Amino acid sequence: MSNYFSQKITEFHGRPTPEPGFLAGYAFLIAEIERNAKSIIPLPDRLAIITEKHQRYNTDQWQVFTIRHQPNKDLTSHLAFALKYEGIDLYILKKFFLYTKDEPVISMIKKEPTSQYSRRVWFLYEWLIGETLEIPDLKTGTYVEIVNPKLQFTGNSINSTRHRIKNNLPGTPEFCPMIRKTEKIENLIAKDLSGSIEKGLDGRDKELIRRTAAFLLLKDSKASFAIEGEYPPNLRARNWGKAIGQAGKKQLTIEELERLQNIVIGTKKLKNMGLRTQEGFIGEHDRETFSPLPDHISAKFKDLPSLMKGLLDTNNLLQDSEYDPVLAATTVAFGFVFIHPFSDGNGRIHRYMIHHILTRMEYTKRGMIFPVSAAILNRIDEYQSILESYSSQRIDLIEWKPTADHNVKILSDTIDLYRYYDLTEQVEFLYECVEETIEKIIPDELNYLEKYDRMTQYINTYLSLPDTKVDLLIKFLDQNNGKLSKNKRQKEFDDFSDEEISSIEENFQSIFEIDDK
Repeated sequence: MSNYFSQKITEFHGRPTPEPGFLAGYAFLIAEIERNAKSIIPLPDRLAIITEKHQRYNTDQWQVFTIRHQPNKDLTSHLAFALKYEGIDLYILKKFFLYTKDEPVISMIKKEPTSQYSRRVWFLYEWLIGETLEIPDLKTGTYVEIVNPKLQFTGNSINSTRHRIKNNLPGTPEFCPMIRKTEKIENLIAKDLSGSIEKGLDGRDKELIRRTAAFLLLKDSKASFAIEGEYPPNLRARNWGKAIGQAGKKQLTIEELERLQNIVIGTKKLKNMGLRTQEGFIGEHDRETFSPLPDHISAKFKDLPSLMKGLLDTNNLLQDSEYDPVLAATTVAFGFVFIHPFSDGNGRIHRYMIHHILTRMEYTKRGMIFPVSAAILNRIDEYQSILESYSSQRIDLIEWKPTADHNVKILSDTIDLYRYYDLTEQVEFLYECVEETIEKIIPDELNYLEKYDRMTQYINTYLSLPDTKVDLLIKFLDQNNGKLSKNKRQKEFDDFSDEEISSIEENFQSIFEIDDK
């Protein structure tokens, strides 16, 4: 063990420490793996450090512990520290096990065969590496949970009698992102936003709800295309809107995802539809050399069968559990877009999956479309940021070279980058979008249509106009803060008297609560 690990540091990977201290837990393991195995590891959002002061506190990037928390100067002590205080980081643990082989597991079991940390390490080794060690099954001992529910969100518990462990990981070895418990997420869960939808619809006219749902369906479809920088004809947007309206009815399978890709791509089909048969990336090309300039490199196409099986199996696992639906939607939808299994259509299908899972887990009802893409579009910069937060740490870990057809050829093993990561930031973002959708977007649209109907009724009792003309008049007034512009009046309503126009404007401003000052 190098003396480096016994010395105080003031920064780690360019991340300044709040005060001088000693690396602990995952930070210690990362430093050891990188120093000896020459392997770079993406940093968790928060690392641990030991200081000589007698104050324990957290910053955005560090958990600061006192000297009495300091682990012994060996890998297994830091491993146990990480599990106790930092939770489960499957990517770091797998890298650690690949580096150390089974030595620390055997050592911990021999030293303390019934210790919860020995058993948890033993289980995680066999679960991640897929190898059964020559250790006899335990016959006695209280069952302990793999994931500490105080630190991270847990899936359904399945007993492993061999290890006397309750496996409550929210996924499978082929795909298992983790989510930390934060005050923001727990507060949003406690708001019971799903129940708020039902309360908001109580007493509302069913026809009004139906019309609102139809409008929100198209609104969400258009927003999903707009996020991709596309503005398709209304027919294509409506076709995708119809698909969104069916979300939750069919189980997610590869065949179902390919069907959705056909709808979202439209008539101009790609040469290779379905799962990619070559590598892919998101980004641009150099103007002179045409070499790829990737912002995100998609999973290897040869890894797609395993990754997609893991993603779909985890989807089924979470839907059959009491896992929070928004957390489940984040896990599967963002997992899909990070894997990027198709050549095109990934973003819109990723957002469809949010609809699908929220409906499938009865968080939302099919009678009311959930326009989450509209909320995402309102926060487009933040959305790009949380996508980049995943890609930016991993892009430099992937060895690749340009190909003759200006694509990328991936040279390193990358599959675990798409299996194991933390999704806390993405959950907080999506939950805030859900909150905005339920508390603002849906009520605003319902209220608008109620006012629209009142205005329509007033115009119809005051004037004799076709429905299309009434709609056009209301839209013109809405566009111009309750006033009909001279140009629009001359072009469409030149037979109206000043008195009639004035009366219509006054009523519009009153109904839509517009201040005419």
